[in-house]
Amino acid sequence: MSKVKVAAFSISLDGFGAGPRQSLDNPLGVRGLELHSWFMQTQVFKIMHGGTGGTTGIDNDIAGQSFENVGAWILGRNMFGPVRGPWPDDSWKGWWGDTPPYHVPAFVLTHHERPPLKMKGGTTFYFVTDGLESALKQAKEAANNKHVRIGGGVSVIRQFLIAGQIDEMHLAISPVLMGEGEHLFASVNLPKLGFTDVRSVCGENATHVFIKRV
Repeated sequence: MSKVKVAAFSISLDGFGAGPRQSLDNPLGVRGLELHSWFMQTQVFKIMHGGTGGTTGIDNDIAGQSFENVGAWILGRNMFGPVRGPWPDDSWKGWWGDTPPYHVPAFVLTHHERPPLKMKGGTTFYFVTDGLESALKQAKEAANNKHVRIGGGVSVIRQFLIAGQIDEMHLAISPVLMGEGEHLFASVNLPKLGFTDVRSVCGENATHVFIKRV
């Protein structure tokens, strides 16, 4: 059954999913990369980015599972890049080089129109200007009965949560204290949204928490 999922989304011990002051030098905000240290060490990550080696074990297995049966992604504009306001041109093509790690259609929420961007490896970015519902409808159609993965950032996940559109979440809790940045669950009441089924797994470098809306 097709589901709308958040998977392998890293947060700090104090609940932050990104650091402050995103920029070209800090795409995940200041200290944001620390949240993803568990993932960046894995074999899955190394292979995704054209490398070799990497750790195997629980973290690696769970990272691999997060990509299974995903037919489309939804991303916020900040996840796609640091450009603000109207697109000056089509030169910015994401943080990932010519071959992004998605390999399926990816729908980018933005207020500014831009033609679809076809990349190597099967990823095509579609820029959605008419809101969450439209992006989700398009993503579900593109996914063809596979899962839709909400990739982030924090603001996008929060909006989909509050709209009651997320079925499952997998959070990778990194042993990091951020102190500032974008907090994932501020003023979000998960039990009231229907999330009651909780499971946790201890990995080598993160604790993986799985919650479902039932």
